[in-house]
Amino acid sequence: MAAGGPNPTRLYTRNGDRGETGLLGGARVAKDAPRVRVFGAYDELASQLGVAEALLTGAPEELALLRRLSHEVFLAMSEVAAPAGSPRVTHRIGARHVERLEAETNRLAGSLLPAHSFVLPGGTPAAAQIHVARSVARRAERELWTLHREEPQSAELLQWANRLSSFLFALALSVNRREGVAETAPDYSV
Repeated sequence: MAAGGPNPTRLYTRNGDRGETGLLGGARVAKDAPRVRVFGAYDELASQLGVAEALLTGAPEELALLRRLSHEVFLAMSEVAAPAGSPRVTHRIGARHVERLEAETNRLAGSLLPAHSFVLPGGTPAAAQIHVARSVARRAERELWTLHREEPQSAELLQWANRLSSFLFALALSVNRREGVAETAPDYSV
């Protein structure tokens, strides 16, 4: 980054050198606190979605879905980064986000063959990456439930987190179908 001059840009603060990080509102917590683990998992998810976007070609509708989802992930991170009762969080995951994920999942699933088994994650590079994002979304959801046991989270956030991986699964299958790539069921006899 830029060095020298009166206002050099720094990407570090040194505030976390002792294993703590700041939350919205200024509270300091351990870097491995449940809340930090949640927004860390969602931060990773956002990056995985970015890779999926980069791999999607010729699919403006799917790109738009991923981009909107990326914004929602940041909304969820913002909500989780604020301690309970924090007045700083003005935007939250709400019922409309849950309903939209359900509607999109249903729409995508409507064009797919009925699923009779699990599928191996893979197919096109974009679909394989969406499967990676799906697994990260599941981990983020588990971390969210750990936090929820300590500090209750909103019902809408929990519902959204649960719908997220189903949406990503349907999207990965849809991307493969659009590209003519068949899903592979696991072979349990190996």
